[in-house]
This record gives sequence, structure tokens and C-alpha cells, in this order.
Amino acid sequence: MTANKFRTLALEIPEAIESSHMDHPDFRLGGKIFATLGYPDEQHGMVNLTPEQQQLFLKKAPEAFTPCAGAWGRRGATSVALSSAKVVMVRTALKAAAENIARKTNRR
Repeated sequence: MTANKFRTLALEIPEAIESSHMDHPDFRLGGKIFATLGYPDEQHGMVNLTPEQQQLFLKKAPEAFTPCAGAWGRRGATSVALSSAKVVMVRTALKAAAENIARKTNRR
């Protein structure tokens, strides 16, 4: 998967917009970030999952998904190795991350 494919999948989420945070592209719903690109490097993305969702993705595709460092990762922030990631899994992770944001903001 490429960064552009990740971007396309993120923007398929209804009402998702691309913005920027700390010099990295990010994807938001209602002003809240559900995914980013380019961290820790250009070969990675991030999806903002719950810890329980994170564990499911780590089990299903450990070559593609790993927890982000520190407390952020323990709270569910999950790194995506783009070169190892499959479209179906990334699409599913992005949808889950977007739904988490939507639930928090009562948008859906």
C-alpha cells in the first residue's frame, strides 16, 4: 500500500477531511483526528483505535499493525506499516477509527 492509497481510503469515510498536525497529514471528523500519515516516517500511517480494537488488528496482521510508542499506543494509537498493509485491513481499521470519533462526538 502507498501513502496515497491510505489517503484515498481515509477520505472515503463520509465527512472526512484532510488537514495537518505537526507537519503530518491527518484525517479528521468534526475536527478530531482519526488517522495520520508520515509518522514516525513516510512508510507509516496511524489509526486511532480503542485498545481492544488494536489487539484484534495486531492478531490479524502483526506485520502491518503495531502499537505506537508510550501511553499513546497503550490508549489504542496504532501504527500501520504501509508496505505490509492490505487494503481490506486498512479500510476496516480506518472505518473503526472514524466510528470511534463519531461516537465520541455523537455525530452518528
